[in-house]
Amino acid sequence: MNRYVRQMTLPDVGAEGQARLSAARVLVVGAGGLAAPALPLLAGAGVGQLTIMDRDEVALSNLHRQTLFTQSDCGRLKAEVAAERCHALNDDCAVVAKKQALTSENAASLVAQADVILDCADSYAASYILSDTCLAQGKPLISASVLGLSGYVGGFCCGAPSLRALFPDAPDSAASCATAGVLGPVVGTIGAIQAQMALNLILGIDPSPLGQMVRYDGRTLRSSSFRFEDAPEPSTCFRFLSATQLTADDQIVELRSADEAPIPVHPSSVRISPDRLQEIDPNKDKRLALCCATGLRAWRAAENIQPDWPGEIVLVAASTS
Repeated sequence: MNRYVRQMTLPDVGAEGQARLSAARVLVVGAGGLAAPALPLLAGAGVGQLTIMDRDEVALSNLHRQTLFTQSDCGRLKAEVAAERCHALNDDCAVVAKKQALTSENAASLVAQADVILDCADSYAASYILSDTCLAQGKPLISASVLGLSGYVGGFCCGAPSLRALFPDAPDSAASCATAGVLGPVVGTIGAIQAQMALNLILGIDPSPLGQMVRYDGRTLRSSSFRFEDAPEPSTCFRFLSATQLTADDQIVELRSADEAPIPVHPSSVRISPDRLQEIDPNKDKRLALCCATGLRAWRAAENIQPDWPGEIVLVAASTS
């Protein structure tokens, strides 16, 4: 029996839709909790190629939501294990494991090789790098985020507004799953919606998920959605760069203390804490690069400095460099 017979019975799929799925190339950045439902659902549906990108290892404290893995996988690279599971589920699907982090250096080539991009990275820097790259290349991005008992997923770029159009300012909170906690079913729900949006996009199901935001609250078990096709792109933004893209000609500020980061992000950097930004050398002929762990402190510092710094300001998230 054809493994796809149940979905090909749908008028929205059929033989033509299944052929579209078979020809599709999907890039999934991050192989954690969001990818745990998304990857097997995409592989099971018969997506032709999955590229899975993640440099981290499987950890016991994440298994409650990263259900693609087992205890025996702890210590192994997530991308490698996820690729094995997807291939075991459907060997019709070509699976490529990229055991590295997404950066502003490798994003363009990876996005160019994909038809649909899923942001499952749980990283401010990765999300905005992907959005900027997809906007420039006209590629669709399905981006999601979960914290605590709630999360969102939206379809961006490729004719729809980018992530920056909805979230132009620095996030209000620096909380993460590690610091604020998270329940597995919330992550699983959002990840499954990501997979559904990707399939809808590939199959051409109306309405398009591009330009749509879905929010889910695990506490109340309620979801809501809205369209944002008319959201304007911001006139200016702070790009994320990798540390290797900085030069001695840049004004580089390391916002992390020596205790937090004994080795600064760049040899030419100067350490200045976020509460002493007025000490930054006002050499306005240089590009200003602000560096921290996740990019959030750098982004907030950039927002404070921008009125007095007419030149370009870029951000470096050391955790993705």
